[in-house]
Amino acid sequence: MSLSRRQVAGAAFAALPLGVAAAAPAHAGRSRRTLHIAGDSTAAQKYVSAAPETGWGTALPFFVRRDRAVANHAVNGRSSKSFVDEGRLDAILRVVRPGDVLLIQFAHNDEKTADPARYTEPWSTYQEYLRMYVDGARAEGARPVLVTPVERRRFDAGGTALPTHGEYPAAMRALAARERVALLDLQALSLRLWQELGAEGTRAYFNWTGTEQDNTHFNPPGAIEVARLVAQEAVRARVLAPRDVLRLEDEIPVSWITWPSDV
Repeated sequence: MSLSRRQVAGAAFAALPLGVAAAAPAHAGRSRRTLHIAGDSTAAQKYVSAAPETGWGTALPFFVRRDRAVANHAVNGRSSKSFVDEGRLDAILRVVRPGDVLLIQFAHNDEKTADPARYTEPWSTYQEYLRMYVDGARAEGARPVLVTPVERRRFDAGGTALPTHGEYPAAMRALAARERVALLDLQALSLRLWQELGAEGTRAYFNWTGTEQDNTHFNPPGAIEVARLVAQEAVRARVLAPRDVLRLEDEIPVSWITWPSDV
């Protein structure tokens, strides 16, 4: 697929985090419905010092039409609890509008039992904090969408991709069913994809560099493919209509991924 420089620039701008994208005129995009992302480092926008590490939220705009804006509020190291405690959910709820969507993906840091500032228990506090996002979005007329945590890269000796999130995905699925919230089962989808790619093939999607072997965070190809899963699942779950998405079958150039300056 051949794309114009204007299309590439537009997609790259849409991928910037809310604080960076706010440099646009105040009236820009006010008529567009927005996909807000609340999450951790697996989704977050990275800056130039972290390259080539890339969050899937950076690549999601490549699959969403321009009348659907993406505001990536995800932040490294946050859990469902710490994100709320730091006032980050409140900040989203101040800008969310009726008709917007709030994608909610946490668990990686909720699992840190040694850190009381972040740890939540799957069947109690994790669900309680997730419900704050659900109730907050609904109170503002927005649609909450729970997204099970994307899987890490872990295989057993026989080459089977292993789940790494314990009871957290099941707890989120149960909450989604109980609260009648749309669910994107990214954990199951990513685990299936890692199995298809295999232990060797998945290295090309994770942040493996000359000095680092990171089996949690993605490089540009990995972020693009996980964002593709999110967009495809959003259509299946009727969070997005088929007309809201594009390029689901296209190869996305990794050159579209950019890292803003840290300063």
